[in-house]
Amino acid sequence: MSNRLFQGVVHQMRDTIDRVIGVVDDSATIIACSELSKIGAYNEFISLDLADSHEVFVRDGYTYKPFGSTMKPDYAVFVEGVDETASKYAQILAITLSSIKQYYDEKYDRNNFIKNVVLDNILPGDIYIKARELHFNTDVSRVALLIRILSSNDVSAYDVIQNLFPDKQKDFVFNISENDIVLIKEIRAGIETKDLEKLARSIVDTLSSEFYTRAVVGIGTAVVGVRDLARSFKEAQVALEVGKVFDTDKVIISYDNLGIARLIYQLPTTLCETFLREVFKRGSIESLDQETLFTIQKFFENNLNVSETSRKLFVHRNTLVYRLEKIKKLTGLDLREFDHAIVFKIALMVKKYLTANPAKL
Repeated sequence: MSNRLFQGVVHQMRDTIDRVIGVVDDSATIIACSELSKIGAYNEFISLDLADSHEVFVRDGYTYKPFGSTMKPDYAVFVEGVDETASKYAQILAITLSSIKQYYDEKYDRNNFIKNVVLDNILPGDIYIKARELHFNTDVSRVALLIRILSSNDVSAYDVIQNLFPDKQKDFVFNISENDIVLIKEIRAGIETKDLEKLARSIVDTLSSEFYTRAVVGIGTAVVGVRDLARSFKEAQVALEVGKVFDTDKVIISYDNLGIARLIYQLPTTLCETFLREVFKRGSIESLDQETLFTIQKFFENNLNVSETSRKLFVHRNTLVYRLEKIKKLTGLDLREFDHAIVFKIALMVKKYLTANPAKL
């Protein structure tokens, strides 16, 4: 559709400018031109220059001005001649065509529509009106995945993910920052969280093994319709933020699996500090050494089972009982009692949260 838009503008301006003018895409193919015979031709002279920057450049008797909505130009205007007039014509055309393309995308492009919905840039009452205009299917299940790039090379992670999900009628990929990419994926109804995590794992593994790019993925909950996609996206954001605090070793974090961590993450630090003081009246949590904390962690992992924990720690059962008695003496909490264990588990998570977010109110 961009080709038709550009050709319409070029056709209207050809008599006014009275020079050969046109547009090439990022593969250096002419997609619009005042000389119709040139459309579809490949211009080998500019294929490298177009990928470099948005600056005006001259090649083979023509002046070029790249333009586009991303850091890498999507198109370039060309004007016959290498004089200052040609440069000005090229810049004016680039501004004009860029504005027209942006307007068209905002009005008709599904990907841009989904991006506006996800980022809350469209009024709730306008969502279904716009969805009908675009013939957008609102009765299927979708989920938001937020892919955060931690380290990369020269390969565009955005391009990689787009190639992984090429069906632009069902799946939508867009950038929201330099390192954050959103995937809105159409899914079958009733899909389980573990299947979404497998999907996220395939993205992470592909980026890592084939392109040496490290990434983490936050997964929101599945939603039906369009309006709730913003909620699924916010949940994916929360999953990543909470994961940075409580699941630092994980690269796939699902909102459904956050459990009580997502509640703790929303608490004010003053309330958390008061809770810790009340729980550890007898002594500070800092009084517990690393060996004791490791024992507690293993005890929780083995569902408060003394025999199983002692086996996993390679210690005698009586040794573990002695350590648990020591913890009870220091803190007043007997981890063999379920209620005490819950309080202690939450206290450890609150402490971890405070350490990670000292300034959060």
